[in-house]
Amino acid sequence: MWIPFYSIYFYAFNPVRKVKSRWIIFDKLCSMAPSSGPFTVSPNQSIGGQCVCRGGVQLTVTSGHCSVSGRQRVVHHSAVATNASVLSPLPPTPSSSRLLCWVLTSPQTLWTRAKHIVNTWGPRCDTLLFMSSKLDLLFPGTVLALATEEGRANLYNKTIAAFNLLHDGYLDKADWFLKADDDTYVIVENLRLLLSRYSPDKPVYLGRRFRRFVHQGYMSGGAGYVLSRESVRRYVRALHHGTCTQSTSAEDLLLGFCLQKLGVPAGDSRDHQHRETFHPLWLGKLLCTEDILPKWFHQYNYYPSKVGPDCCSNSSVSFHYVEPVRMYMLDYFLYHLSPVGGHNPKLGETREE
Repeated sequence: MWIPFYSIYFYAFNPVRKVKSRWIIFDKLCSMAPSSGPFTVSPNQSIGGQCVCRGGVQLTVTSGHCSVSGRQRVVHHSAVATNASVLSPLPPTPSSSRLLCWVLTSPQTLWTRAKHIVNTWGPRCDTLLFMSSKLDLLFPGTVLALATEEGRANLYNKTIAAFNLLHDGYLDKADWFLKADDDTYVIVENLRLLLSRYSPDKPVYLGRRFRRFVHQGYMSGGAGYVLSRESVRRYVRALHHGTCTQSTSAEDLLLGFCLQKLGVPAGDSRDHQHRETFHPLWLGKLLCTEDILPKWFHQYNYYPSKVGPDCCSNSSVSFHYVEPVRMYMLDYFLYHLSPVGGHNPKLGETREE
């Protein structure tokens, strides 16, 4: 039985929905991150003294105006949503840590898949990089060429090369390093909230935890996984010292083996109701109340898996196997649509059309 996911998804996964919003959204005042202000604010737009431009620049209210207070990325949203439901048990303020997102792609899928990440969730990261085996100067994002061959047999070699590059060129520029496939959709705000539980100076990595082959479990590559800065440092050092070696092409499994050997714990990314936040499958399959999931899904999950609406946390972070058209669909439901058109009529009032 198919459940129209648009009837569930917006209420469940809106990344900034709270009972009392602390964010003010400037959908009409600024469509890109500004480099200067001020921007006029009407009285009903000043909520808690916080202003947020769609481009992710935090602004402050001064004498009825918004002025730029820094280029720190904050909640990226374009419609005020005021549904009275709790987002998650996580702290209400997004983590201020610097998030680097790197996407594993290829010359064959750069323009058919990765391009749509540039147009949707990718820019909400502080740094966005695309790891391929070939440069493309026409691509509307930063493509880094790795000295590896393409194909599933070379996935771990490609991952090793990517982490070596990140360690040498970006270790001092980011606190957290998220790896995603080019068909993964990430709700960056929810990831920042999850990361606010942890310190990037401590070893930890997070994602959808699988249980087979590695005692502490390892994180699904398709759902995406995130390493702290200290974890990246330890991992690359181990590669240079020969502590970790390649025995298979399974990138996520080998990374998990190595991190366990290095004492990097596999963190629990579930919410307070023990619902998963990283998802290695498309949302539609997970929400279906009949179990249409592949057998490996239940066999590999570290924790008991659920189907139907309880499959997924209200603060979900990622979904895998997301076709390009669905990336735009998710982006629309999350950042543009609200059930009352961005308004919040009082109980008993009738809106004039």
